[in-house]
Amino acid sequence: MAKHPAPRPMSAEERKVIFASSLGTVFEWYDFYLYGSLAAIIAKQFFSGLDAGAAFIFALLAFAAGFLVRPFGAIVFGRLGDMIGRKYTFLVTILIMGASTFVVGVLPSYASIGVAAPIILVALRMLQGLALGGEYGGAATYVAEHAPQGKRGAYTSWIQTTATLGLFLSLLIILGTRTAMGEAAFNDWGWRIPFLLSIVLLAVSVWIRLSLSESPAFQKMKAEGKTSKAPISESFGQWKNLKIVILALLGLTAGQAVVWYSGQFYALFFLTQQLKVDATTANLLIAASLLIGTPFFVVFGTLSDKIGRKPIIMAGCLLACVTYFPVFKMMTEAANPDLARAQASAAITVTADPKTCSFQGNPVAREIDFRSSCDIAKRYLVQNSVSYDNVEGPAGSKAVVKVGDKSIEAPDGTVVNQKFDAATVAAIAEFKKHVTDDLRAAGYPAKADPAKVNKGLIVVLLFWLVLLVTMVYGPIAAMLVELFPTRIRYTSMSLPYHIGNGWFGGLLPTTAFAIVAQTGNMYNGLWYPIVIAAMTLVIGTLFIRETKDVDIYADD
Repeated sequence: MAKHPAPRPMSAEERKVIFASSLGTVFEWYDFYLYGSLAAIIAKQFFSGLDAGAAFIFALLAFAAGFLVRPFGAIVFGRLGDMIGRKYTFLVTILIMGASTFVVGVLPSYASIGVAAPIILVALRMLQGLALGGEYGGAATYVAEHAPQGKRGAYTSWIQTTATLGLFLSLLIILGTRTAMGEAAFNDWGWRIPFLLSIVLLAVSVWIRLSLSESPAFQKMKAEGKTSKAPISESFGQWKNLKIVILALLGLTAGQAVVWYSGQFYALFFLTQQLKVDATTANLLIAASLLIGTPFFVVFGTLSDKIGRKPIIMAGCLLACVTYFPVFKMMTEAANPDLARAQASAAITVTADPKTCSFQGNPVAREIDFRSSCDIAKRYLVQNSVSYDNVEGPAGSKAVVKVGDKSIEAPDGTVVNQKFDAATVAAIAEFKKHVTDDLRAAGYPAKADPAKVNKGLIVVLLFWLVLLVTMVYGPIAAMLVELFPTRIRYTSMSLPYHIGNGWFGGLLPTTAFAIVAQTGNMYNGLWYPIVIAAMTLVIGTLFIRETKDVDIYADD
């Protein structure tokens, strides 16, 4: 192994490299939170030709489009990064990403240009996803290749902290704009301002990145004439490299992604949807835990330089598997003790013929698609975030909801001209009234009582979830860089990262919600991240090699 200087303090140039590289990932999270936070408004602006429920679903599908194309961006821009250089490639990605975010702010609504509005919006989301596919790999590779031996974990971990900055920046601008202009004006046109302000981030980022030099490892490789002429075929067409890509996906990034999304986004969803904590309080609690937990990205990144990347990442996956169920149950007791007490004293069951029950997690189904008594009963409970147990009933029987010792039979629905007939509407309304009355009588609250929310304990629990995020995410950039040779590093590391985070992680909220809707138990959504994290723990422990001492400057 080549000798390297002992670890030294960070130079001014290296600080500039980290800052410039991190700005791109700030864009990623700034846009993520903007679009997610404003999805309801975007649905009304760009999908107003549909009914309200379908419009919101299509707004979320447009959001998901950005996730789905990220791996393709990893291939396209990874190839360019390995052929022409890291600096100019991720300069291009930041321009595409920033411009796409800005254009959303000036895009005419459905009322102005009709169906062209949602089509252009989806195209912009896909452009953002493609750019993001190249951005992270470029930033991580660029920083790691500037870092001295023994400091790569510490240097690249700064990139991992930028999600918090993106979160706070988006919350600050949204809340500030909404407060300054009022709810009506903000919903009408003021929502565009946060998107338009992204041009400031873009200008600063481009200005700084233009002043940077190419990474030393790429310069050395180029000077020696060893750059790859076909990085895609080298990365994925040769088994020795493809095997490492597959192992990096299944043994590292898949588990890292589900722990990341569970600790922040699913925790937020759980607080607001299942525990019925008001959105402002839930966001503030999440923000507090992020503020406390963010320094640990650097702590674990630095620690990985000393004890290794693999033990920390695997420990994070293991602790997630072991603690998720008890932590989320403690969160129920802390955030909505009335709900926890009611679940313990008056359990809810749905007794129904399984053959009459549809898949409750269907995200695009219409109300009339759920017309059996089983569907009507379960859909009402799911829509009100009420957990229940399933009991198999006699063939052909109607569904019966039991709340404590009280039972209510659900009606079957009759559809005429694509809507429920008047008798069905009345029967469903009567059924819902009886169920609601029985739920309240049994102590099930309509929402969490703000006076009973144990904010201190919730922040501690959320901090634990964020701490697990920092364990799996803090060292991951350095490890992915070190797994692959310089000539195909950008391409090879980007694909498993974006499949892991874009698909395994990005689809977590939808998948977990579908599991909860289908099974009736509000904790069952946790099985998805636990199973994926367990898979990564086993594969990573058995097949992934430690990389902290790898010489990334060595000849490939």
